[in-house]
Amino acid sequence: MTNNSRAGTPPATPAAGPDIADWRPEDEQFWESTGKKIAYRNLWISVPALLCGFAVWGMWGIITVQMLNLGFPFSKDELFTLTAIAGIAGATMRIPASFLIRLAGGRNTIFLTTAMLLAPAIGTGVALQHPEWPLWVFQLMALWSGVGGGNFASSMSNISTFFPKRLQGTALGLNAGLGNFGVTTMQIVIPLVMTVGLFGAFAGEPMTLVKDSGWIFGKIAAGTPTWIQNAGFAWVLSLVPLAILCWFGMNNLKTVSPNTGNPIVAFSKITYLYTLAFVPAMFMLWLYLPAPTGLGVLSMWVAIPLDIALALLVMKVAAFGEMKEGVNKQFAIFRNKHTWSMTALYIVTFGSFIGFSMALPLAITVIFGTSHVPDAAGVMQHTLKNPNAPSALTYAWIGPFVGAAVRPIGGWISDKVGGSIVTQVISAVMVIASGAVGYVMMQAYGSATPEQYFPAFIGLFIVLFTATGIGNGSTFRTIGVIFDRTQAGPVLGWTSAVAAYGAFIAPVVIGQQIKAGTPEIAMYGFAAFYAICLLLNWWFYLRADAYVKNP
Repeated sequence: MTNNSRAGTPPATPAAGPDIADWRPEDEQFWESTGKKIAYRNLWISVPALLCGFAVWGMWGIITVQMLNLGFPFSKDELFTLTAIAGIAGATMRIPASFLIRLAGGRNTIFLTTAMLLAPAIGTGVALQHPEWPLWVFQLMALWSGVGGGNFASSMSNISTFFPKRLQGTALGLNAGLGNFGVTTMQIVIPLVMTVGLFGAFAGEPMTLVKDSGWIFGKIAAGTPTWIQNAGFAWVLSLVPLAILCWFGMNNLKTVSPNTGNPIVAFSKITYLYTLAFVPAMFMLWLYLPAPTGLGVLSMWVAIPLDIALALLVMKVAAFGEMKEGVNKQFAIFRNKHTWSMTALYIVTFGSFIGFSMALPLAITVIFGTSHVPDAAGVMQHTLKNPNAPSALTYAWIGPFVGAAVRPIGGWISDKVGGSIVTQVISAVMVIASGAVGYVMMQAYGSATPEQYFPAFIGLFIVLFTATGIGNGSTFRTIGVIFDRTQAGPVLGWTSAVAAYGAFIAPVVIGQQIKAGTPEIAMYGFAAFYAICLLLNWWFYLRADAYVKNP
């Protein structure tokens, strides 16, 4: 819609059209008469689009469990890499995604990035029909799924521009919280659609489970036919109508994105920057992943900073024309110390949420699906099937569901009492809960009957997910208060990009420590990081002479 009115005389019904030339959400009269309706329409279309982005990005956490149950010829370590690759691709894609709204416009960006999800959804469905195909094919599909992870940064950056500061916590909490339900939706929908021939002969023949599987209603016995390919194909049913809805129902704010060009030009910018993001991600993964996929010469802690630096460098060097000017303006956020403090705090919240969401299903399968007993020489073995094992596909969705559900509550509470107070409380909870989870994991991984520890394990993880969900809302509210409207969007995108590397870190760290026989070390390490960030939040925002007091 186009609205060319000025303060004090906003029309009741703006002229039709996708572009809005005049946008003043802080003007109460404009907001009540014109802005509110437009803003909430864009929000309610944004939510399901973001939900599907999360679903496609996170689907490898469930797919890998079922690949294991179907006897795909890959080791547990190789399956963990699929989840990690999807995680790092999504994180890397968020770096350019955080710049897209200014360069290409909100409507143009959300439409195209939603439509882009069709490629990894269909490609994954095709690949999963061929367990004989080499590992690199599945790794490529996992990499491609990262487009869904990138969508969060552009979606949040876009919605932040529509709402007044007093509603930032609530609006961003709703968009992100309900969008985060994509993780839960995926964890419920994928096990369900794998039980039926959803697309008939078009989607191929079923495979037979060689190990027990499950869904939200309990176990599915070995020998049951399973359509694992539906894990990818099912998303086509929602992505096509959603893309259409984004195109006809959303808007570009010309006050935020003045030089988008026509839609073809805008689409070219988006495709170009997203393509650039794949280059450093693929290069870093080649250096990081072991042979035969890569060289295996980098540790994760070197690989991630290298990936971030290369992604920023590629964008800086390869941007041209008006795009270069736009990118340079966005880079101004890196001169603000609050960009860096809020990045660390958002790693605590969203980084933990998405990381645990990615790692939890396979961790449940490996830790509780096996009876851990010593051999004749007293060496602990982790190969004997546990007949009383809980199914990951039955329980893994609960934590992300709770975390997503409470995110809007976190934004709402933060609007009332201040974001940093809320962040401080949840950080303390996460220190304690993470340490406790580590202890329970240690007990379970040394027991012949690990299922006895499962209630404590899943209960503590629900506490962790609850804290991350509330903290997701509080940190985004803080960003909306600290930064002005031109910088808040890019900062939201940037912090979410770096935090999204949790989707890479958590599966790798937990997987490595399980392999080493010390899964508790992973959780103790996370607890130590949360404690450091608790002090950081106090120093910047809660001490007597804080830089900004309880934003």
